[in-house]
Amino acid sequence: MENNSLRSKIEAIVVSKRFQNFVMTVIVINGIVLGLETSEAAMAVAGSFLIAVDNLCLAIFVGELLLKIYAMRGRFFKDGWNIFDFLVVGISLVPQQAGLSVLRSLRVLRVMRMISILPTMRRVVAAMLHAMPGVGSVAGIVGIIFYVGAVISTKLFGQCFPEWFGTVGASFYTLFQIMTLESWSMGIVRPVMEIYPHAWLFFVPFILVTTYTVINLVVGIIVSAMEEKSLEEGTRLDPVVVMNRLERRLDSIDDKVSILLKEK
Repeated sequence: MENNSLRSKIEAIVVSKRFQNFVMTVIVINGIVLGLETSEAAMAVAGSFLIAVDNLCLAIFVGELLLKIYAMRGRFFKDGWNIFDFLVVGISLVPQQAGLSVLRSLRVLRVMRMISILPTMRRVVAAMLHAMPGVGSVAGIVGIIFYVGAVISTKLFGQCFPEWFGTVGASFYTLFQIMTLESWSMGIVRPVMEIYPHAWLFFVPFILVTTYTVINLVVGIIVSAMEEKSLEEGTRLDPVVVMNRLERRLDSIDDKVSILLKEK
């Protein structure tokens, strides 16, 4: 019983607003420190201090997770955000040895814990995940368009421009660059049009379909999913309000029963 009471108290502390604000502050400080560690000038002036603060922040994150695991036990790993925090902090504990330095550089992922701390950010991520089926369908359509466009462009322009359209893979990359509108005109399309004057008949429809139509469709699906999530959360009643309504109804039923008993 004492252990259960202690677990309940610790859980109440780690989920409290004050504790969450403290963790969020540590995340912000840690993010600033990790950024300063990339500066040679900052490391030359206060390198040991920055490393000490970084280690202190990591110790706080580890302590927070240990408290949560102790308090929640098996329930801890049933929450996706807890697993996310566990993995992010776990990567930071990887020893700095040969071959693992890349993982150590991923310490900056701790800053992404802001997403799991702030409810508004969690709602945005939840809405984006909710939109994944629709986005996946659009991605399939984009893939088909890109494949068809890559095959056509390879057949049409591959002989004269092997660097851009020599293979289907190269055409995929070139068409992706064109879709992003990065140096598409002067860098790719106009040089191609010097040899193939009617090449714009291929590139212009491709840009209209991929850049303006499909991408806007993806944005529309995500926005629609966010609106649906907002409506769901807006119509979801607060548990306290529900309990108060139930108590009032129970009181009303008790009064009616008392009146009936008196009449008898």
